[in-house]
Amino acid sequence: MESKKYILALDQGTTSSRAILFRKDASMLGIEQREFPQHYPQPGWVEQDPEDIWKSQLSVTRSLLQKHRIKGSVIAAIGISNQRETTIVWDKNTGKPVYPAIVWQDKRTSEICDALNQTEWKDYIRENTGLVIDSYFSATKVQWILDHVEGAREKAGKGDLLFGTVDSWLIWKLTGRKVHVTDYSNASRTLLFNIKTLDWDQKLLDLFKIPASMLPGLVDTSGIIAHTDVELFGEKIPIAGVAGDQQAALFGQTCFEPGMAKNTYGTGCFMLMNTGENLIHSSSGLISTIAWKIGSRVEYALEGSVFIAGAAVKWLRDALRIVKSAAETEQAAIEAGDSGQVFVVPAFAGLGAPYWDMHARGAILGLTQGVTDKHIVRATLEAIAYQSKDLLMAMEKDSGINLKSLNVDGGASANNFLMQFQSDILNAEVSRPANIETTALGAAFLAGLSIGFWNWENLRQQKAIERVFVPEMDEETRINLYKGWQRAVARAMSWEQE
Repeated sequence: MESKKYILALDQGTTSSRAILFRKDASMLGIEQREFPQHYPQPGWVEQDPEDIWKSQLSVTRSLLQKHRIKGSVIAAIGISNQRETTIVWDKNTGKPVYPAIVWQDKRTSEICDALNQTEWKDYIRENTGLVIDSYFSATKVQWILDHVEGAREKAGKGDLLFGTVDSWLIWKLTGRKVHVTDYSNASRTLLFNIKTLDWDQKLLDLFKIPASMLPGLVDTSGIIAHTDVELFGEKIPIAGVAGDQQAALFGQTCFEPGMAKNTYGTGCFMLMNTGENLIHSSSGLISTIAWKIGSRVEYALEGSVFIAGAAVKWLRDALRIVKSAAETEQAAIEAGDSGQVFVVPAFAGLGAPYWDMHARGAILGLTQGVTDKHIVRATLEAIAYQSKDLLMAMEKDSGINLKSLNVDGGASANNFLMQFQSDILNAEVSRPANIETTALGAAFLAGLSIGFWNWENLRQQKAIERVFVPEMDEETRINLYKGWQRAVARAMSWEQE
């Protein structure tokens, strides 16, 4: 084992693919990242080319190994974390996707979901999948592909088509088209998986008219799943950990005990609280999900999703062009002094928990002639923190646990203004680790744990805190600002239906 020096984490995100090499002490040897194209063929539609996902992931991995002169023989294992719910259907004979990947943000199946929400299926799905009926999840995306791609339903009926979330697609490609699997954390995001029986739910497969032959096999979140094709890295490397990106971040933050929570500030914002072996059904619009399955032990989490977080900063940069980089937003927000009583509701893809309004749309409220671009930048950052407060309040209500400290990670957690405002608006400490790449770190931990590269005690000792933000805002200001946010959200809701 001494010759196996590194764990390789493949972190396949919504807008970019990354590869990171971790040493035994959990420090990073190197990181490579590459953005890949997003496609918006119609309003509310979001697609990616599955080949772009694969090629970008393979190229950053090869580039990382070449740059650091690393051979496959010194890599102990590979861990994978991935954007969740994004849906790929491909022909198992040709290896070619039958349609672009339909991304988790895509809204094309909203009407299917609206209709289902008026039926008795609403309660069945909530009870057995832990999820709500929403276009966010994979099932209606698979159904749409089978209904709209010529010949797809016939091919699926013959057993020629495979469905997978991004983890399944990557594993299938990494193994030379030999292994078609998904782990329990990703399976629990499809709206097809029963989190009580821990298996695919035949009633739901029938409901969405999806043949069981399309589905991947189920594997543990931590455990040797398969080995890479020798042609890729000159060596057969075990793939030994796989988790949806948010569960991977929960693991990377070492939130191993019930009640521990983390918030990841990425394209979206995702807050998860470990609920241990207890499956807690939310009464506050949160979802219940599998955190991980390791051996015989399954642990659950409560989750709240903010669809647009870092993507709102990208909007400021690329669409409005009022900042040149995400890093500029911090200084702009500080220079603004306050938000000028402006509220930005970045509901570009509807609203997630606790609202679950697919028909909400983005809004800027409170504009006066005195408002500048800096006020809009600040209000956009503040919106990320307000949405996270919505989630945390729902979590505290469902779990009965008052959180004293929130673990944070993801790209936007590097923004000191945002983290301070988050602490202020929550009236809680915000704890940022030295390594904010906790999604990749979680994937690495899951892989390393399964092959003995690390043990549970090692993992607990790896966590290093870089900074703790403590609340400084007075109570009256906190209450008034949050009331303003709630009024703004009410204006943006149901916009598409009116």
